[in-house]
Amino acid sequence: MSTRRDRLKKLVKVQEQLKALHETRHATLLAAAAAAETEARDLVGHFDQADSLSGLFPDLYHRRIASAVGRQEASLESARQEASLIAAATARTNMVERAYKDVRNRDERERSDRERLDLIAQKRSGE
Repeated sequence: MSTRRDRLKKLVKVQEQLKALHETRHATLLAAAAAAETEARDLVGHFDQADSLSGLFPDLYHRRIASAVGRQEASLESARQEASLIAAATARTNMVERAYKDVRNRDERERSDRERLDLIAQKRSGE
């Protein structure tokens, strides 16, 4: 039984690491989306300034703004997908943790039952 408990303990650890990986990816994607949004806002802000080169290269500015907005949308979509992976990883982690706790508690009960039986057997042999 302890081998099952050990396997479940390792599986809990792996599931927690997987969940942390998804959480890290999610945070990275949100940061990338925020950076792309900031870039798009800065470009739009420069586009309207009188001393900007946007009058000479309007297509370049429009392409860069569109590219930044596209990157933002792609990052946000990927972050949404990663959020669903986080939810699935959380559910798996919780399920494995429950199984591990059940096995650990069962092992503990069996061990204490054996100890009680040993004590009873010792008392009877001593009588």
